[in-house]
Amino acid sequence: MAGPESRPHVLVIGGGIGGFTTALACARRGMSVHVLERAPEIKEIGAGLQLGPNAGRLLGELGVFDSVLRTAVLPERFVILDAYTGREIYQARFGQALAERFGAPYTVMHRADLLDTLLQGSLATGLVTAFTGKEVVGVEQDARGATVTCADGSTHPADIVIGADGLRSAVRREVLDDSEPAVSRYAIYRGPGPRPEGVQDAVTLYAGDGLHLMQYPIQGGELLNRVASFRSVRGAPGSDTWATPEELFEKFADTCDPVREALHHLDLGKRWEQFDRKPMPGWAQGRVALLGDAAHPMRQYLAQGAGQAMEDAVALAAALADSPDDPVTALKEYEEIRFPRAAAVQRNTRFFGEMVHLGGVGAVLRDFAFSSLAADDYSLAEWLYGTGGAPAPQPPARLDFYTEGQ
Repeated sequence: MAGPESRPHVLVIGGGIGGFTTALACARRGMSVHVLERAPEIKEIGAGLQLGPNAGRLLGELGVFDSVLRTAVLPERFVILDAYTGREIYQARFGQALAERFGAPYTVMHRADLLDTLLQGSLATGLVTAFTGKEVVGVEQDARGATVTCADGSTHPADIVIGADGLRSAVRREVLDDSEPAVSRYAIYRGPGPRPEGVQDAVTLYAGDGLHLMQYPIQGGELLNRVASFRSVRGAPGSDTWATPEELFEKFADTCDPVREALHHLDLGKRWEQFDRKPMPGWAQGRVALLGDAAHPMRQYLAQGAGQAMEDAVALAAALADSPDDPVTALKEYEEIRFPRAAAVQRNTRFFGEMVHLGGVGAVLRDFAFSSLAADDYSLAEWLYGTGGAPAPQPPARLDFYTEGQ
């Protein structure tokens, strides 16, 4: 099915950030791409999104970073504060200093703005076509290609199929026989709204015992995105008794005034659950491969879900371009390149989440360690944002952060 120049035809399942980054990356290398989205329209759910320099560099390579910057905010610093006293524990300098160190700035934005940029950039190539209302119910493949069947009876042939369809991926069910995603006892409440006067251009994290509040400006600085999270001890995750607004206010009752005030701006009618999986290989099976949350869902604590999906997309497009006549080998090479990196981010996301939520002696030791770091000391972020291939830090072997409660 490959074209006259042996460029494979790519079918992407999922019209989110990972799916359209894949479409754009492949199209820029001359491949035709069809994107199938289950929802009736292409839009992002949620509000704020953080992109580290690793993602910013890729958006630059794909030619869309300038468009993203029209509505994004470039925060001047990242700050960790004590949720109870408001005392500053740590700050890292962002802005120009970080951009010069890692080749792109740290960027915060509305998720919908990023998706729209990727969608428009993909369609502008003339090689990408998107279809909505396409629920995938089956994937078949043979030596010549792959075919996707949708609930409406339509079939869609391609040289390769990429599952970028998120946590509950229909494509993953076809290629991996694994367990259900792990659900966290930490609930999330969000509250994007007008930015109060005096709020600085910073990513601000209030850390507490089993809780945190994060906030940062978005949409050109006009809105403030707030995210509150706490470990609920009542009921099972997802049940009516779990993580109620009443428990939210009880848990945050002893926090400082700015944190308690922020709770009143949250959308208390919508409570979000968190899921992830242990790292698991096997993303690439013949002419079918997984990408983003379908391959390696992770918790929010390193703000890398979108960034890692983007890294997947660019690596996938490069592998296909290098082996256009052998897509099976290309997909295997893609997984070999990406699995170690994505697995490290998954593990360290759990590790950082545990550290943020420490109480008692653990919190004292954490605060002491962070307070000793200079604002322009980026050594802890080198493995995540840098280009030199620094190895990821490994949690102590005796600590397994894939346990109930995270």
